[in-house]
Amino acid sequence: MAASPVLAGAVLGTLLALAAPELTPIHRAGYCAFYDECGRNPEVNVSLVSSNVPCLYNQPARLATGALLQLLRSVCPELVRGDNDTRVCCTLRQLTALQVSVALSGTVLARCPSCSRNFANLYCNNICSPDQSLFTNVTRIVNRTTVLGVQQEAVVEYQCFYSQRYADAAFDSCKGVRLPATGGYAIDTMCGIYGARLCTTQRWLDFQGDKNNGLAPLQIDFQLVPNGTQPGDGIEPLDERAWGCNEALSSDQQPCSCQDCAESCPPVPAPPSPAPPFRLGAADGALVICAMLFGFFALVFLTALMCRGKKKKKKAVLAPRRGCAVRLGTCSHRFLAGIFRRWGTLVAGHPLPVLVVAAVVAAGLSAGMATLRLTTDPVELWSAPGSQARQEKAFYDEHFGPFLRTCQVIVTARDQRPGATYDSVVLGAKNFSGVLSAEVLQVLLELQDQLTGASVWMQEEGREVTLQDVCYAPLNPSGPSLADCCINSVTQYFQNNRTRLAMVATQTVGKETGTVDWHDHLIYCVNSPLSFKDITSLELSCMAEYGGPVFPYIALGGYPDSEYTQAEALIITYSLNNFPRSDPRHKWVLSWEQRFLEVVRDFQRNHSQNLSISFMAERSLEDEINRTTGEDIPVFAVSYLVVFAYIALALGEYTAWRRVLVESKVTLALGGIAVVLGAVFASMGFLALLGLPSSLIILEVVPFLVLAVGADNIFIFVQEYQQSQREAGETREQHIGRVLAQVAPSMLLCSLSEVICFLLGALSSMPAVRTFALTASVAIAFDFLLQMSGFVALLALDARRQEAARFDICCCCGTEKEGPTGPGLRVLRPFLSHFYTPLLLHRLIRPLVVLLFLFFSFAGLYLMLQVSVGLDQEIAMPEDSYMLQYFSDMNQYLPVGVPTYFVTTSGYNFSSPEGTNGICSSAGCDNNSLTQMIQYATRFPNVSYLAIPATSWVDDFLDWLNPTGRCCRIHRFGNLTGQFCPSTSNDISCALGQCLNATRRPTVEEFERFLPWFLHDLPTLQCAKGGLGAYDTAVSMDANGTIVASRFMAYQRPLRTSQEYTAALRAARALAENITGTLRQVPGTDPDFRVFPYTVTYVYYEQYLTVVGEGLFTLVLCLVPTFLVSFVLLGMDLRSSVATLITITMILLDTVGIMALWDIPYNAVALINLVAAVGISVEFVSHLTCAFAHSTKPTHVERAAEATITMGSKVVAGVAMTNLPGIVVLAFAKAQLIQIFFFRLNLIITLAGLAHGLIFLPVLLSYMGPSPRATPGDSKDSAGPDMGLALGNPYFEGSVRQRR
Repeated sequence: MAASPVLAGAVLGTLLALAAPELTPIHRAGYCAFYDECGRNPEVNVSLVSSNVPCLYNQPARLATGALLQLLRSVCPELVRGDNDTRVCCTLRQLTALQVSVALSGTVLARCPSCSRNFANLYCNNICSPDQSLFTNVTRIVNRTTVLGVQQEAVVEYQCFYSQRYADAAFDSCKGVRLPATGGYAIDTMCGIYGARLCTTQRWLDFQGDKNNGLAPLQIDFQLVPNGTQPGDGIEPLDERAWGCNEALSSDQQPCSCQDCAESCPPVPAPPSPAPPFRLGAADGALVICAMLFGFFALVFLTALMCRGKKKKKKAVLAPRRGCAVRLGTCSHRFLAGIFRRWGTLVAGHPLPVLVVAAVVAAGLSAGMATLRLTTDPVELWSAPGSQARQEKAFYDEHFGPFLRTCQVIVTARDQRPGATYDSVVLGAKNFSGVLSAEVLQVLLELQDQLTGASVWMQEEGREVTLQDVCYAPLNPSGPSLADCCINSVTQYFQNNRTRLAMVATQTVGKETGTVDWHDHLIYCVNSPLSFKDITSLELSCMAEYGGPVFPYIALGGYPDSEYTQAEALIITYSLNNFPRSDPRHKWVLSWEQRFLEVVRDFQRNHSQNLSISFMAERSLEDEINRTTGEDIPVFAVSYLVVFAYIALALGEYTAWRRVLVESKVTLALGGIAVVLGAVFASMGFLALLGLPSSLIILEVVPFLVLAVGADNIFIFVQEYQQSQREAGETREQHIGRVLAQVAPSMLLCSLSEVICFLLGALSSMPAVRTFALTASVAIAFDFLLQMSGFVALLALDARRQEAARFDICCCCGTEKEGPTGPGLRVLRPFLSHFYTPLLLHRLIRPLVVLLFLFFSFAGLYLMLQVSVGLDQEIAMPEDSYMLQYFSDMNQYLPVGVPTYFVTTSGYNFSSPEGTNGICSSAGCDNNSLTQMIQYATRFPNVSYLAIPATSWVDDFLDWLNPTGRCCRIHRFGNLTGQFCPSTSNDISCALGQCLNATRRPTVEEFERFLPWFLHDLPTLQCAKGGLGAYDTAVSMDANGTIVASRFMAYQRPLRTSQEYTAALRAARALAENITGTLRQVPGTDPDFRVFPYTVTYVYYEQYLTVVGEGLFTLVLCLVPTFLVSFVLLGMDLRSSVATLITITMILLDTVGIMALWDIPYNAVALINLVAAVGISVEFVSHLTCAFAHSTKPTHVERAAEATITMGSKVVAGVAMTNLPGIVVLAFAKAQLIQIFFFRLNLIITLAGLAHGLIFLPVLLSYMGPSPRATPGDSKDSAGPDMGLALGNPYFEGSVRQRR
């Protein structure tokens, strides 16, 4: 190791020998290497600052006096030795130019005083140090003659020797300094092609000394000398003190902040990681618990079964139930049956008046649909007006305007387009992907030209709308031209100029000469996007045509690490202004977006062979949802027609071919369907009259739900009438009244349960769920009322027609009357009686059924925990949507997520020093300030979901005020006295007119005076900190200049799924709450002040924070009235009510479990269907429970058998078969949303309800059902004619014996 310094010294000595030492023959303390200015550098063609170079001067340093000494104290205080002892190697002109150069860097670095001072000292020593010759060796000069004929030797290149320690210390103090406006690092702008990620001390200095960077007036060859090494020939490397970024320059100054200096950071504990999965040992904890619960309940059941078997050997016949509850139940049932019997007889006796009244009422209420408002805005559908996200959105829109609209194109290369390696003479070899080729870039320019020239004619305004009418123009918002529009694209590195893209130049680097072209410029710009000039002979700017930077993570995608030239995707983004819907310009932007889509579609077709192109406009999501809704209307229509056809055919009971037309029930079925549709339309019209809006999901779900409920009641009523024999002396009207008395209590039980269930479901905070629940509740109530009136009247008319042997549909024709024909063709009921029920209720099968369904329930409970929560955007799109390819490319290629704003409300005093320090992140700011806490969060992106720290107008405002720069200046005299002087002005009245006389916090008055100037100051090369574009819309002030709202923009990491979006929202809110708590401790802060996060997606994903808890609450609310109504209407029958509750709960558990197996996520749409599932389950369960409760058979098994046979066929025909045909048709819908949530989920609900209603419930009732209310011997007498549900059916007698 000892030989290393010797070897390094030998190498440096060789370099020195080759560097024409005769130009600086004297290397001695107190001697200069150059002095004064010798005009412009003839080798620099484009320079952003003065490119005057020094004159060769290897003589003693000169004494600094007067103005030079005074300016030296300000610019280079470390070089001042005293009033009469300070010598320098620079003139006042040089020092003034140095001051301008230091001011330029100061606007970027001043937030970290140590870095700013160290960086200034580099140039102070290079230009003015009295010992300049000790570490400087001039290597090249040019001879020039002045206008007066004086010969001069101008220095155009020199070597500068620094000790490695000093150079590293200076670099380390600056490498972490942030740029608040971008969230990136200042070193990104000071290291050329390498950017912050690859920058080193040597590369940093090399860029400062590169005459092609637009800032250096001449070439400087920085030589870093290893510690302990001497180059020889009298050269001594500069080894001054460099302040560490965590050191204060003086007692009255502060060290650099944590955001700019890692050494200044307090220990930041890592936030708690998400809780690991619950495990018991090596097994899944939830699975183990569910298995244990299953084992426990199975053991309890088997034990109870064994004990029950022993007990029943002693007592074979159940004692009848007696007591107050039984008597109350019997009385209540008799009362309801009596009312329905009289009502049915009355309606059947006057069918036409009843029909007219029912039709008029239904039509009158349906007329309210003329005022119906159909809500399509997803925000209005899924986010409650009073929700936190909606309130925050309203606050944001009020103070900052709606979120910008985005149109985006993602271009990738087809597989056959290979990449290539480019060997740059300046930058070395780089791999370029297949999509980064000159041909593709030219094609992109062609597309952008078409889009820039796109226009649309607005008929109402009688004018053309172009891009400049709707585009976001951050640097010229008042009167933008097309060039001012914010367009982010890789071609913006060439200002969207074909000539610049095609430029080629010759460049010599060392001894190598080659050509440079667009490859070199692109490599430079992606690593230094804030550069106004690259270091190649092309001398092109990297700034976009509209004046802002184009960051590579915005314009490129799919690159490994930060190898931008290997990007697999090129991204074009148009930012458009977003106008309120009431603003006429809202139509303008929608129309231009439509034109954008048309142009890109044409472009896609023309280039589909070589390029893969995906795209979207802000309107695309809503357009595609509306399109698929329109295209799937025929599918829904066919679905309903299939259901209607089934009802029409299945409702009849046919005894002979010759009587088919007589016994057909098509007209009655159509009347029943009309009743159902009338109820739906009447409910929607009624609620529309009350001002309640509707939605497409209501139009899609409510008819299905009401059809299931209504069709079930229709089948029960009609089939009961068909199977019931007219008693002696009984009229047709009395017969109908008696049948209605038998079935109406059961129908009332189901309908009332569902009405109350949905009414309670309307307590949901989600507008779509609330509106659906209200509509469903009112529709079911209307359906019951119309069935009790209109359909009873229709049945009476149809019975009259059939008894008169008139044909169905064409009642004017008929056949000869015949006597009683007997029962018609029946398939399902005999099957249930002779085969299904005896097998199901066999003593060996029943325990197996209970255990099987118990297993299903606990399996469903476990699987319920595996259901994903959310709704990915892709699911809302049809299968043929162009948006699916865009979403796929977005997830695959986009390297950053959406911007997230941290918004402050009123009540915070930004202008006080304490208030400023609580927000900013530069030197002197609080370690727990707003921007510091956000920066801490970006260290843990997997937890915070933040990738880029927040931009901070407060920090840039403080830098803008820094008196070392020329950003904030005031006219000191003349007509503009006291007014703002822009940084580009050279007016003499601005000289020494800095807003502040020292680097300090502004007073309250200064803050309020200068802030508006900052917000409207155009950023320039002289002052890059101007707030126009970056911050002019970030601060909202009232008429008095008080800040009532402000925002700080950070970027999320790429988010792929709705689960990640939801987690990002949760993390951002937690961070904002912590910031709020900290800032409320700042003196003068209002207790109601708060900070909240906002991005355009939060209003959609907020529902997933609470949808699980709200869903459980809503479903429980639905189950409670189901239990209570059953309990009351069944005569305080606790056992039957509990059996109903258990079965419906198990249906829901199984449904949610199968959702996990069939990839159906849980969200508000699923919740609507689950709420509907409760209503449908009531239909599967309550009718059978009611039949069991009122059966007078002597044993549980016989009563379960009777209930299964009498009601099972009606439930299958009326509920299952009216749902299944229509559901199956929905499988052919284009919309994935319909396929998943209406086909899959409704199919699961129907099949699960059918299985539990016809398999599990009869077995459950056979075990835990209540005892009969009367003894078998006196059942007929005690029950009365209205008590049973077809108790005398011929298929039941003798088919099932007591199995005990």
